[in-house]
Amino acid sequence: MNIVILDYKTLGDDLDLSGAEKFGKVIKYATSTQDEAKERVREADVIIVNKVKMTEDVVENAPNLKLICETATGYDNIDIAYCARRGIRVANTPAYSSACVSQVTVSMALSLITHLNEYRNFVHNGSYQKSVSANMLEPIYHEVECLTWGIIGFGNIGRKVAAVASALGCKILVNKRHPVSDFECVDLDTILEKSDIISIHCPLSNETRGMIGKEQLEMMKKSAIIINVARGAIWDEEAVANAILDGTIGGMACDVFSKEPLPKEHPFNKILDKENVILTPHMAWGSYESRTRCFNTVLSNIEAYLDGREQNFVK
Repeated sequence: MNIVILDYKTLGDDLDLSGAEKFGKVIKYATSTQDEAKERVREADVIIVNKVKMTEDVVENAPNLKLICETATGYDNIDIAYCARRGIRVANTPAYSSACVSQVTVSMALSLITHLNEYRNFVHNGSYQKSVSANMLEPIYHEVECLTWGIIGFGNIGRKVAAVASALGCKILVNKRHPVSDFECVDLDTILEKSDIISIHCPLSNETRGMIGKEQLEMMKKSAIIINVARGAIWDEEAVANAILDGTIGGMACDVFSKEPLPKEHPFNKILDKENVILTPHMAWGSYESRTRCFNTVLSNIEAYLDGREQNFVK
C-alpha cells in the first residue's frame, strides 16, 4: 500500500511519523502546492493531508485512492461529494486538540481582559523605571468572575472552555444548534449583546461562513472582546479590523485566518500595533501532546479502515 503525506510540516518537524510505515510504503512531502499534489497522489492508496485542498482535479489523478486521512477535525479542504461518488472514504481526527485550543483560548481572554500587553510594555519600555509611583493601574481591568462569557459552537473545545470559564466564576452563555441542558443556550444576537468575552469554536460551513460581520460586531458591548480559534472565514476580517480601529469593540484575538500565512494585503495588518489585539500563527491546536494524539488517531483510522471498522469516517 502506498501512503502519501502531502504536508507533514503542518504537524511539526519534531513529530515521529514512522508509525505509518507499518501499513506500507510512505512518501512524505513537507509542503505541496495544488499542482504538485496532482502529481504526488498518482500512486497513492492513502493520502494524509492537512491544508492541501483535495479538490476533484487533484483527487481524480489518484485512481487507486481508497482513503483520505485529515490531520484535523475540520475537513472543509476535501471535496466530500466527489469522494463519495468515487467510493473514497474520508476520516478526520476529532477531539485531539480540545485541551490545547481551550488553553490558548483562555490565555488570550485573560491576557486581553487583564491588559497584560499594556502592563508588560510599561515595564519593558522603561516607563515604570522612570515612574514616581509604585503602581500603574491604567487601563482599568476587571475580575473575570464578574463577566459573562459567550461561547459560539459547543463541541469538545467549546465545552472545555465553558468548564474553565465556569471555574473562573464567569456566567456562561452558549450558542448551539441543538441546545444542552447544563448551560444557558441563547441565540447569536443575545450572545453578542450580553457577553463580555466571546469565543468562537464552531466549524466552517455554509451556515457559519461570514456569520460575524459589521452588523454583528456593532451589537457587542464596546468593552467586549472576541476570540476566533475556529476558522478565519467565519467572520468578516475587514469588519473586525475596522471594529478595532473604530473602537466598536474592546479587543480581539485570532489564531486562524482566511488566507494563511497572512498576505501583505490582509486587513489585520492594519491592527498589528494595537495593544488590544492578539494574533497568533494558527498554533492553538499544536501542543506536542496534541500533535502526537492527532497522528496516532490517523494511524488508528487507517487500521480501522483496513479492518473494516467504522471509525471517524465523515462520509
